[in-house]
Amino acid sequence: MQTIDLNCDMGEAFGNYPMPNDAVLFDFITSANIACGFHAGDPEVMQHTVFMAVKKGVAIGAHPGLPDLQGFGRREMKVSANEAYQITLYQIGALYGFVKAAQGKLHHVKAHGALYNMAAKDPALAKAIAEAVHDFDPTLILYALAGSEMITAAKKTGIKTVSEVFADRTYQNDGSLTPRSQANALITDEQQSIQQVMLMVKQQQVISIDKRSIPLKAETLCLHGDGAHAVEFAKLIHTKLKAEDITIKAPVIE
Repeated sequence: MQTIDLNCDMGEAFGNYPMPNDAVLFDFITSANIACGFHAGDPEVMQHTVFMAVKKGVAIGAHPGLPDLQGFGRREMKVSANEAYQITLYQIGALYGFVKAAQGKLHHVKAHGALYNMAAKDPALAKAIAEAVHDFDPTLILYALAGSEMITAAKKTGIKTVSEVFADRTYQNDGSLTPRSQANALITDEQQSIQQVMLMVKQQQVISIDKRSIPLKAETLCLHGDGAHAVEFAKLIHTKLKAEDITIKAPVIE
């Protein structure tokens, strides 16, 4: 039986929690990547988001990003490997405090935005992030782009990996995501997104922007929660996967 995890970036706000979609999205996802303060999130938002995840039984992940509030962590910054290690470790620790206070369990780590994309291609940054996760808790899972340098680094470091694919992003011929700076980076057509999801989950491949078939490993599917129709799309994907007898559940920590 095929299995897939549905993850979503959550708690990406400041005060006045919850964000419009967060509370409802928890009903359709199995993993939540919670912002840790560097690209979004503050102590109040982290506390409430963690509480909601525990209440809903959703696996909790730290979502560390670059220290770039104004750019929402989506602008590349020149950081050394050691700096990447430090900011990752720091943010995991920040979220862990709220997880422990809520009597929850930290399940995984997923880098955010530019940090995620940079480390997907840069072996030194990938190694630094993997080592930060390992040094904090070697039982944590690293969520990372399928086929990326982060997957390779994590395996060398000795931590479990979960390969991530995206419902609403286009892919390059090398299996990387099309940069958001390009006009065709996002898939806005709902049916096109669903077709891509089913191809990735059922056949472990994706069609690149140049119409090439690219093999990939699909273990967790990212659903972005900040779109105008995010809740409706999450519900639609959830329903479609169920109809195809695909089990939706979070990866198990061994």
